[in-house]
Amino acid sequence: MLTDAPLTTLLPVVDVQRARDFYERKLGLQHVGIKPDGKLLYRCGGGALLALFPKEAGTKAEHTAVSFQVADIGREIAALEAAGVVFEDYDFPGLKTVNHVCVLGAEKAAWFKDTEGNYLCIHQDLA
Repeated sequence: MLTDAPLTTLLPVVDVQRARDFYERKLGLQHVGIKPDGKLLYRCGGGALLALFPKEAGTKAEHTAVSFQVADIGREIAALEAAGVVFEDYDFPGLKTVNHVCVLGAEKAAWFKDTEGNYLCIHQDLA
């Protein structure tokens, strides 16, 4: 039923201009439009869209809101850090990062927050 339906991920943002600067300048996402209701649209891989929508109070989830699959996590971390992205580091039982990277089963992952406090991730499949 929904197998071929285009996917849009929605993220709330308090400060639209601040978020726009982050997603365009630091993450390098391609801005493709603004909806009449104020949603900013960004094209992602595989035809997926990311929509940032203004929400006065925001909504910070305590989990990963979006994860981008990358081919080389080390290279992506270096590029994102050079653009000003700050990665999170963890040292919990079952979740420890080394150079910002955690190995979780069949993938490597690294997390950072956007300007609104949303947790974003990049991950690389190991297989």
